[in-house]
Amino acid sequence: MTKNTKGESVTLVGTPCHIIAAEKMDHYPEILGDSPVEFKLGLFCMENFSHSYLKEFLKQENIEIDDVNQFRVEKGHLWAHLKDGDVFKVPLSKAKVCMRKNCQVCMDYTSELADLSVGSVGSAPGWSTVIARTEKGLKTLNKAESKGYIETKPMEQSGIVLLENLANKKKKENKEEIKKRESVARPVLYRRYINDTEFREEVSSCQFNDLKADVVDVGSCVLCGACYYVCPENIISIEDRKPQLKGTCPPDCNLCYVACPRTYLSQEVLHRDLDQKPLGDYLKIVSARADGVDGQDGGVATAILNFILDENTTDEVIVVDKMDDNPWKPEAILTSQVEDVKKAAGTKYSAAPVFKVLKNEDSKKEVS
Repeated sequence: MTKNTKGESVTLVGTPCHIIAAEKMDHYPEILGDSPVEFKLGLFCMENFSHSYLKEFLKQENIEIDDVNQFRVEKGHLWAHLKDGDVFKVPLSKAKVCMRKNCQVCMDYTSELADLSVGSVGSAPGWSTVIARTEKGLKTLNKAESKGYIETKPMEQSGIVLLENLANKKKKENKEEIKKRESVARPVLYRRYINDTEFREEVSSCQFNDLKADVVDVGSCVLCGACYYVCPENIISIEDRKPQLKGTCPPDCNLCYVACPRTYLSQEVLHRDLDQKPLGDYLKIVSARADGVDGQDGGVATAILNFILDENTTDEVIVVDKMDDNPWKPEAILTSQVEDVKKAAGTKYSAAPVFKVLKNEDSKKEVS
């Protein structure tokens, strides 16, 4: 597997599916090579929207996506805060025409395999909910608070209940969708929990054409870019919102199939079924905010990333910014600069191939 160009350690900011891919990469170094992702900062995610579909949807409402200053998903609605001060609100049930199909089979709302998970649900306006899941995540949370990057307070029980209810709602609805797909021979492989030995046997002969048939063609691809990143021959590209093969896979190469978060998940990677606990396993859950940070819902994710870079916890971070020439089109960047992190603050609500930047030197933000 090709690592990022300088071999630095990396913090990944991503949705639940991105976090699952990172966890798989970390679990199979003998197949995929050593992963540069040392810290996983997961985001709460109910669904992602197709940028092109969202753009067209807004246009039908006489809104140009260029005129949107901020998007929010809150209280069952998609909110678009416009640059002129107006606010457009539409029920999520109506906006679901823009949803990516892969989101309909996701069973993870709060990034259950992350070190830290961050989102707005369950906390008061201006605050974020932060879930520490690992000792590494808890240490980062506590140290960021002690050094003044964030402040925290205990979560209200009513907030935890609300968060659990939303997580259960996603799991219940998407479990039904999974059943529907399986009933018409559209496999959802990551729901078929097997042990490590079975996993290695299942994937031993699987190559990109199998990935295409089992994931891409059945609407399960999350557009994370993991397949692109791990391909040793550089023959996978990301085009037209999905991966494409531009050559012939070498014999016995199965790296793309192993790394994909929507192929099989072994029990050793997941540790348990994703629908056993609404929020997954965690050590601590709090409300947090960061003063003076212009970010989404308290700016906590941005503040924690600033702390990570300032403390050299990892050398670089992967964040998702907006393209300068295509507003609200998400673009992942790999950076060591706090200013880049601040610029990328805020949720984009569209998918981006985050792992792609680990291979693309020209996507990096270098220190001048």
